[in-house]
Amino acid sequence: MSETNQFNVAIVGATGAVGQKMIETLEDRNFPINELKLLSSSRSAGKKVTYKNKTYTLEEAKPESFDGVDITLFSAGGSISKQLAPEAVKRGAVVIDNTSAYRMDEQVPLVVPEVNEAAIEHHNGIIANPNCSTIQMVAALEPIKQAFGLKRVIVSTYQAVSGAGTIANDELREQSQAFLDGEDMKAEILPVKGDEHHYPIAFNALPQIDVFQENGYTFEEMKMINETKKIMSAPELPVAATCVRLPIFTSHAESVYVEIEKDGTSVEELKQALSSAPGIVLEDDPSNQAYPTPLNAAGKRDVFVGRIRKDLDDNLGFHLWVVSDNLLKGAAWNSVQIAERLIANKWI
Repeated sequence: MSETNQFNVAIVGATGAVGQKMIETLEDRNFPINELKLLSSSRSAGKKVTYKNKTYTLEEAKPESFDGVDITLFSAGGSISKQLAPEAVKRGAVVIDNTSAYRMDEQVPLVVPEVNEAAIEHHNGIIANPNCSTIQMVAALEPIKQAFGLKRVIVSTYQAVSGAGTIANDELREQSQAFLDGEDMKAEILPVKGDEHHYPIAFNALPQIDVFQENGYTFEEMKMINETKKIMSAPELPVAATCVRLPIFTSHAESVYVEIEKDGTSVEELKQALSSAPGIVLEDDPSNQAYPTPLNAAGKRDVFVGRIRKDLDDNLGFHLWVVSDNLLKGAAWNSVQIAERLIANKWI
């Protein structure tokens, strides 16, 4: 263990979009770091990164890289997490993993601190960070569940391309310019880099995020469905999702329909429950056109909720609009937040 109240921290995937946000968030939060290790693939090893005015050289991530490390943040893809997370744990580190590798593992807590912070205590060395679109939705659902009960959730997402990495952002820029110049748009990344067909994202909407499953849902949609049930300890809760990629650089938006259990609940009561919930900012004033937007949410750590209204046909049904920065609350900030709670509660 490192010096008292200071921790040796490693980031795996430090050059990626989320890894970079993790570095920025650790600095912004003045995280109690004794020594910092920035790890990457062999391809990126040797690159320079600045943290608190000090220059760090990226090292290739290997099992021995985790010697003496207390906390490791992983965001380098599921295969890397599967390979190296157990090695980090073996050497005494607690791993907070931002990939899908361990999310549905029964032995691994899947955590959004505003929803199920207590689950962190029961880690066996690995804590999973949920999918970005799941995180912001459950943060908004939890205060509703606590106050009024929850019977059903149906969500349609409007997701930013940065969820597919910096290469997807680059593709959006290049396609947008090509379209404006009257040239053909080259599509090589979205909707899924490894799939046979690719479609332009510029000036488009792609109703596919990740690969299709046998049931007709995409892997992203199944992540939202299964992760929501696990995080909220509600295995029987009916959840349905349709996930769509839009030509937005940062911040996911979601249209969420919920059916609650408590009859006679008003829109104002729902707003009150959300406005007093941790990590939630209520932006809901139709008379002044006040509601969350992806541009406004970018660069902020909160989850923004608005457009709350009662369903016209079902007295227990409500609609809401949920927006959050997918690289911050959806990834880097939630990971750092877990690390902060790990330390604050002395669970490390």
